Amino acid sequence: MKSYFKVGFLLLLWSLMVGCEQPAKDYKAAAANPEFFRQSVNKLTAVIVHDIFSPPVASRIYAYPHIAAYEILIHDYPQYQSLKGQLNGFTGVPQPAKDSVYCFPLASLQAFLAVGRNLTFSGDMLDEYEKQLHDKYSGMGVPREVQVRSLRYGQAVANAIMAYANEDGYKQTRGFRHQVKKQAGHWVPTPPAYMDAIEPNWFKVRPFVMDSCSQFTPAKPVAFNPVKGSPFYQEMLQVYETTNQLTDEQRAIASFWDCNPFVMHVTGHVMYATKKITPGGHWLGIASIASRQAGSDMMQTLEALTRVSLSLADGFISCWDEKYRSDRIRPETAINAHLDNNWVPLLQTPPFPEYPSGHSVISNAAAVVLTELFGPAFAYTDSTEVPYGLPARPFKSFQAAADEAAISRLYGGIHFMSAIENGATEGAQVGKYLVTKLKTRKPAGVVATVTPYQQK
Repeated sequence: MKSYFKVGFLLLLWSLMVGCEQPAKDYKAAAANPEFFRQSVNKLTAVIVHDIFSPPVASRIYAYPHIAAYEILIHDYPQYQSLKGQLNGFTGVPQPAKDSVYCFPLASLQAFLAVGRNLTFSGDMLDEYEKQLHDKYSGMGVPREVQVRSLRYGQAVANAIMAYANEDGYKQTRGFRHQVKKQAGHWVPTPPAYMDAIEPNWFKVRPFVMDSCSQFTPAKPVAFNPVKGSPFYQEMLQVYETTNQLTDEQRAIASFWDCNPFVMHVTGHVMYATKKITPGGHWLGIASIASRQAGSDMMQTLEALTRVSLSLADGFISCWDEKYRSDRIRPETAINAHLDNNWVPLLQTPPFPEYPSGHSVISNAAAVVLTELFGPAFAYTDSTEVPYGLPARPFKSFQAAADEAAISRLYGGIHFMSAIENGATEGAQVGKYLVTKLKTRKPAGVVATVTPYQQK
């Protein structure tokens, strides 16, 4: 009995010593690392590039995971408010149990990856990264029961966001082809792949913040008239002459902002394709760069990414609404028929109507949102395209970047100037509307109540 008592006493003493030597880790600061969200966006971008999603579809894929993540992470930041009732048709997500402890950063990342996996074809590409994230949170000292509870909550929110996504009309737009018109001045498939026009029914997808797809319809494009001296002829001539005398800097600008997710190369009888980041992915990359440079915390980073992703999604809906209304001919088709049969644009012409310029719309929408968050003179270096073989470019402001993205379409030979200028105006209107209408932070003076799960 004495020996049993002695052993028991020693075990008790050892456990007390271990407990003193190895106190429970305070994981909260490590758990709220904003780099986790920047990395997660990059991983989702890699899947989008791999699956070759079109720019409009990619914008939708980016938006919903950010909404899911945002709605969870706000539980750690009382000064932020839900998007419930602010996004069209959005009635909110399940709430956490008030008497339970959660690691909301982990739950937020779990929801982001779960929604992203659901919206892509190759979502399994996220599996290893997700496992690495779980291991990192385990290493921080997050208790096992808290991890399990947080992951379950993240999945529950992801399920609710997927139910919300399934009601946006996207599925009803599948399987439709654009009917090419025979009248002069309308869009026709372009070399080298002569692909069908993509997403002709995208205007039917539910906007997130805009009242409707046609809320910011741009001015009518210059009427098609190839007669020498007409306004259309002058636009056509401008593209032709500009591209025939490009400087090295202009070529670099066109390449930097190309963002064509599927470029077909033809060499003799051999055809192969290269895949690139979409315009939306590029601007989310800029948002990540800005938040890192500004020293944004996890919530501020996610706020910026969420607001930009929503501006991109609505920007594409607005832009695509007009593209298939005006159904305008591309410079390549017009110039080959009326100026020079052998002319080829610097960039490959994307497979959809010309007016307005999508880059001009979404770049200005995103620039307005980022300017509101980080200021009008936020200088940064954009390294988003470095993984795709292009050097980084410095910018004095987000608007300077948007202006360059817009004019790059003239240098690339794929847009007329009216599409660029009117598209920029349209995008700015989308961005300003989102900034005015969508509120992520509670009004000044409103005291946020701390709920029990925040006190834990």
